[in-house]
Amino acid sequence: MEIVINPNYIVNALLFSGIGLVIYLVGFIVADKLTPYQLWKEIVEKQNTAVAIMVGAIAIGIALIIGAAIHS
Repeated sequence: MEIVINPNYIVNALLFSGIGLVIYLVGFIVADKLTPYQLWKEIVEKQNTAVAIMVGAIAIGIALIIGAAIHS
């Protein structure tokens, strides 16, 4: 039994992963700039749970949008 791994699939997976991560990072930076406060300072220093939940929701939303765009 011969298993052939097509290198094109590996390259495509790495390429889409890289593009997805870059878009995710840009989306998160934009979301951070749109908020009236510094997200990292609010979460880490002030222990603001509501902001942490909001950031998590933004992260999930951006990831779902990227995943849907790559899938179609």
